[in-house]
Amino acid sequence: MELIEKHRSFQGYQEVYRHSSKITNCDMQFALYSPDNCIDVPVLYFLSGITCTEQNFIQKSGFQQFASKNQIAVIVPDTSPRGENIPDDENYKLGCGAGFYLNATQEPWSKNYNMYDYITKELPDIIAKNFKFSNSKVGICGHSMGGGGAIQCALKNDLYKSVSAFSPICSLKKSSFAKDMFFNYLNNNEEELNLYDPIQLIKHSKKKFTDIKIDVGLDDEFLQDLYLDDFEEACNSADQKLSLNKHQGYDHGYYFIHSFIEQHIKYHTSYLKNI
Repeated sequence: MELIEKHRSFQGYQEVYRHSSKITNCDMQFALYSPDNCIDVPVLYFLSGITCTEQNFIQKSGFQQFASKNQIAVIVPDTSPRGENIPDDENYKLGCGAGFYLNATQEPWSKNYNMYDYITKELPDIIAKNFKFSNSKVGICGHSMGGGGAIQCALKNDLYKSVSAFSPICSLKKSSFAKDMFFNYLNNNEEELNLYDPIQLIKHSKKKFTDIKIDVGLDDEFLQDLYLDDFEEACNSADQKLSLNKHQGYDHGYYFIHSFIEQHIKYHTSYLKNI
């Protein structure tokens, strides 16, 4: 593992690491913010949206001051494998920047596009072996594609004790964002898709959270493509508490995230520090 960036920020350090991944069969990068005196602090993973790298969130959200104040480490992985020999597509909803946090089953994608196993298995192992954060106080958050990814990862893995999202894509089955991915990564196999679909998972999951926090802007240009009302209905049917906060005037971008990231940091730390 190689440290490629290190910046002092709000009584902590913003770093970026590169490492060789056995899961994606290529080099991967992740960002890590660690506050000073970070031994045994809680950990929050943040999964970004389509077209993003690990850089978007760390440069645009302003989360560092709140992570420092609340004493929580924040890990931001890339959204897909990348490199000269990695399959890609001109369509921004497919290929590099659009890994959808799942394991592809179809060639040529299946060799590298195994982001679900990377996020939930390989990366946490790397963090546990190289840093002295808490291994039991772990939360996950995300935006858009990453918001849906955070919810599906949380529902299927005991590692994550808290979950929240900004404007998550809640239906991979219905959303136009996922149409090309569904065909290319999973060959339109609905059983495979349901393994990663937040609405389908919430209907059948035995795991329950004290709360799932979601924030969305009512001026989000993609609002109808997120299927949040369907997700809310599924949560109600499954007796899963959902705090769905709708904000007038906000859109889908990082100005929205920047406005409410402090609330999400506090949401996770207040819960994780008390378990």
